[in-house]
Amino acid sequence: MYYAHSTSAKDKSDWQTLESHLKTVSDLAAKRADRFGAAVWGEAAGLLHDIGKYSIPFQRRLEGSPERVDHSTAGAHIAIQKYPQVGHLLAYLIAGHHAGLANGREIGNRTPLKVRLEAELPSLNPAWQQEISLPDMLLPPSHFRSRRDRAFFQYAFLARMLFSCLVDADFIDTEAFYAVHEKGVPVARGGGPPLDVLREALDQHLATFQADSDVNRLRGEILSHVREQAHLAPGRFTLTVPTGGGKTLASLAFSLDHAIAHGMDRVIYVIPFTSIVEQNAAVFRRALGEHGEAAVLEHHSAFDDNNAPRNRQDGDSRDKLRRDSENWDAPIIVTTAVQFFESLFAAKTSRCRKLHNIARSVVILDEAQTMPLPLLRPSVAALDELALNYRTSVVLCTATQPALVETDVPERSFVGGLREVRELAPEPQRLYRQLERVTVRYVGTLDDEALRDELLATEQVLCIVNNRRHARALFEAIADRPGAYHLTTSMCAVHRRQVLAEIRQQLKDGRPCRLVSTSLIEAGVDVDFPRVLRAETGLDSIAQAAGRCNREGKRNLADSDVLIFATANEEWAPPPELEQFAQVSREVLRNHGNDPLSLDAIDAYFRLLYWQQGPQQLDRHDLLQVIENGRLEGLPFETLEQKFRLIENAQRAVIVPFDDTARKAIGELAYAEGVGGIARKLQPYTVQVPRQGFAALERVGAIAAVEPSKFGEQFMELINMDLYDRKALGLNWGDPTFRSGESNIW
Repeated sequence: MYYAHSTSAKDKSDWQTLESHLKTVSDLAAKRADRFGAAVWGEAAGLLHDIGKYSIPFQRRLEGSPERVDHSTAGAHIAIQKYPQVGHLLAYLIAGHHAGLANGREIGNRTPLKVRLEAELPSLNPAWQQEISLPDMLLPPSHFRSRRDRAFFQYAFLARMLFSCLVDADFIDTEAFYAVHEKGVPVARGGGPPLDVLREALDQHLATFQADSDVNRLRGEILSHVREQAHLAPGRFTLTVPTGGGKTLASLAFSLDHAIAHGMDRVIYVIPFTSIVEQNAAVFRRALGEHGEAAVLEHHSAFDDNNAPRNRQDGDSRDKLRRDSENWDAPIIVTTAVQFFESLFAAKTSRCRKLHNIARSVVILDEAQTMPLPLLRPSVAALDELALNYRTSVVLCTATQPALVETDVPERSFVGGLREVRELAPEPQRLYRQLERVTVRYVGTLDDEALRDELLATEQVLCIVNNRRHARALFEAIADRPGAYHLTTSMCAVHRRQVLAEIRQQLKDGRPCRLVSTSLIEAGVDVDFPRVLRAETGLDSIAQAAGRCNREGKRNLADSDVLIFATANEEWAPPPELEQFAQVSREVLRNHGNDPLSLDAIDAYFRLLYWQQGPQQLDRHDLLQVIENGRLEGLPFETLEQKFRLIENAQRAVIVPFDDTARKAIGELAYAEGVGGIARKLQPYTVQVPRQGFAALERVGAIAAVEPSKFGEQFMELINMDLYDRKALGLNWGDPTFRSGESNIW
């Protein structure tokens, strides 16, 4: 008898047999892969993944031997032998189902799959051939459509999708075995209210809205029209609605209608900024009433599990159970662009495990124009592949639609872009005219003194600049005046919410409110100023800034100014990438100065921006070509994971014990077994700090790890609260040794 997993029973009476594990994982993986027509591939992967356990050395290991045994590579060998044409694709995921997907060939200093396949392995007992029966052949997934220009990109994508099916199935079966044998009860997973129940709850919420103004009547028209498009066949869509047009709930309503109409399973809402994931999730929960909490899953990466301690024997089944990873088995997922896109190019098991649940879903890309330029071509290729072969509908949802459509007119085409794109909104040009609420003017260069004068000349005004230091300097210049406020990502989300609540009340009461902010205010924050000053930037960001002016359309167009200015002080100059955006904006403004936020101006901006960048800068690491050059036996999985980073300068989260709720959650870590729920509680109390600033804080003891023996440096708490200004400025890591005078009194 051969076993897959052991318990403490010396007589092995309740050990899991290898035959049982392989067949269960095969069934689970096949069910997952059937989502995209590849059930037989999932079946074969599940049967082969642990074939290496049919060896005497591995069975000794289950009995307590300390020897290390490679039980993954044997199945990769058999896949290549059994399926000569496509077996190598299976080999990647079988060999990597614990350690992650490897490069096919040597790139850098990583151990490629080729080396593993050449290593000597323990001999297998032929019993495996009597206990399991492999599929005779692996045909292409049903309805699979190939693109000649990116054939191996498609193979690599399929491998990651199948890898997701395999590792999730393996985890689920292993988890179920130990849960029953060690705790006596199975682990509840998945579920959540059915989509038709959620749609009914949303309908009830939407029925409470009243068409009591021109703007609300137009929002109702947009909602009705968008929902009428739900019958359209799954594929690629745009939803082009001006800021304030109600696109958030309209996109949710479309998604539920569309998913139900076409037998899809979930809605995935992809948001560019962590700071508004919770905000949008809260909107959805409110809209779904009593079902909101059970239906909506937030998933972001405030606490990087790369900083959690790892057992050296990471492949051990029990260690796998300690991983706190998500597989997105919920009806509505709200996640970040970083989490979504980096997972699509990931190699690690924990990051890939969710991918199969993106298939057969509706993916809403909120503020789609924010996809980073250096990775734009591979990002668009991934979206296109989801729509092409994984029964996924992709909706680019924004007021400033990026020009990502591939057409037959070269000068108007994004090479390798999206085809057959359908617009969901009713007459976007007309909507723009009807929701036009501001006058945009370029006012030239303003030094800080002139900016201060502008801020003091108007009782209610918002000024948005391009870096934290400039925002801080401007705020300090007006801090002694009535209604001075400051917003920055140096403040934790709870702090920002408190400040925003006060700002909204000041605006509502007609009292002075002079807000200096970084661009975070543009990320879906609902405020309504009569005047906005915006430092030069991309035209899409200018449009977002304009959305904070006369938001509800209650003022005259002439009384609602958005002034674009250049900074005089070189110290506040934007980084090179922002300067590129500003330069393109200046050029477009010269040709569209009378209507700089029109759809034609936005289209011209993106086309010029992409043309100036050129194809190479839109795939800075040449990832698409590296994949094609590798061909099937040299697919660069680890390289893709390393190079595909939406945020290149990684930051680290610092927890601010801002109030009793934060302090209580930190205390709960002392006796926590799983940290998912606690991490979500702590997320609003974090500040993302650049690596250099983080190191400086750690060096002087201003931050310290919480329960390091359990979590390593996964949870870092701010110890010196003198570094956190509760009034306006947030966390200051520039002077990590600072202590207030009060703190120095014994």
